[in-house]
Amino acid sequence: MSTTAMRLLPLLMALGLSFGVAAAESTKDDKLARADRKFIQQAAESGMFEVEIARLAESKASSPDVRELATTLARDHSKANDELVRLANSKKVELPAAPPHGKRKDIEKMAKLSGSEFDHRFLREVGIKNHEEDIRKFEQESAKAKDADLRAWVDKTLPTLREHLAMAQKMPAAEASKMGNRGAAQPLSSGLSGDRDSGNPTGR
Repeated sequence: MSTTAMRLLPLLMALGLSFGVAAAESTKDDKLARADRKFIQQAAESGMFEVEIARLAESKASSPDVRELATTLARDHSKANDELVRLANSKKVELPAAPPHGKRKDIEKMAKLSGSEFDHRFLREVGIKNHEEDIRKFEQESAKAKDADLRAWVDKTLPTLREHLAMAQKMPAAEASKMGNRGAAQPLSSGLSGDRDSGNPTGR
């Protein structure tokens, strides 16, 4: 071995060790992101849907109470979405740019409704059913999340989801909606349950 090669050997070994450590750390980060990536992406999809359909309700709802709920949903979910985007960026998780196809179709269906029919459907499907499903998924994620930062966001967001559900359940229109539920139109996509076209098997 030449003198030059011998001099370079320690440097090459150090570089190799550094690369190995960096690769291991990267793999560790990727593993953490993969473990919780599905939930983060589904929560982002559901959060975007909640904001869009709440903004629709702000303009179409006939009941002042429903409009107030819609304003609350739009505000709170926008805030949660912004926090989730920052979290996802820090974990190198790519988020969808828009709600999945199924949820966009739900928004289109809702846009065709008006008056008390819109109010009842919004309360039943978005205010109650979606939030019940979201709460269940968030509670599960709180128990099993591998990433501490994600768990902290979930635990911070859960009380807000519960408040939204309580608001919707207390409204008179919600009770009327339950009474007229038989023979109702096909329900909207629920909570964090996945969209067939989104690439996620399950979906604030």
